[in-house]
Amino acid sequence: MHLRHAVRSLLTGAAALVLACAALAAPAHASSAPASAPASVLDVPPRGANDWSCKPDAAHPQPVVLVNGTFKLMAENWATLSPKLKRAGYCVFAFNYGKMATAPVPRSAAELKDFVEAVRAATGAAKVDLVGHSQGGMMPRYYVKFLDGADKVDDLIGIVPSNHGTSNPLAKPLGDIACPACLDQMTGSELLAELNEGTEAPAGPDYTVVTTRYDEVVVPYTSALLNGPGEYVTNVVLQDRCPLDPFMHDQATKDPVVAQWVLNALDREGPADAAFRPRCIGW
Repeated sequence: MHLRHAVRSLLTGAAALVLACAALAAPAHASSAPASAPASVLDVPPRGANDWSCKPDAAHPQPVVLVNGTFKLMAENWATLSPKLKRAGYCVFAFNYGKMATAPVPRSAAELKDFVEAVRAATGAAKVDLVGHSQGGMMPRYYVKFLDGADKVDDLIGIVPSNHGTSNPLAKPLGDIACPACLDQMTGSELLAELNEGTEAPAGPDYTVVTTRYDEVVVPYTSALLNGPGEYVTNVVLQDRCPLDPFMHDQATKDPVVAQWVLNALDREGPADAAFRPRCIGW
């Protein structure tokens, strides 16, 4: 079973690299303001996202901003989770950034800041919730820590985030070709040293990390975990609750167990409940 998922992950990664080359060759475009139609096929949002007329209600006071992983497009990255969050009652927003998230992390964090401001202006919300995959779970911490995002984010939920980088040997060659963000996400990078110096979870947001023991991209998988007080930091390893959960890194956003953890974190005060028992899905 794990071999099958590994092959699927590699094939998906190869497809992502092809799309990345197309995106890197395309002209840059702004994705931080409401638009009536996508600028290109690459800017098609996932189902449920980017209804700029949506207004949060008392039960769901913060709009949710979905933040892609490296080499990802929002339509694929959030194809499963976005409509689930919309059905649950949330205003959901997604965007592509940093040339398929290959740009340096500080530059991408600045794009996130602009997009959050657009969402806040459109919805009237004081804060947003951020749900990010891989780099998209780590990069928002730069926004929170260095770009005045701490008072604008209620929840930061990272799905297999690269919080302490990866020792995956592919990061360096990919970075040398056309992916500064890959270099930023290498274990021991200057960017990560700066980001993790002092507190890893600055006051303001609540932090939830959801990772998998089978992560083949963020290596070791424990690199995802954040240090911080339990009242506002919860670290989740999927297999601690669902031992047979087979999901790896690339498709983690499509795991129904991950969705349960995300909704648990969004639906309550504070981070996800460490004692939460998700329904394990028939493996």
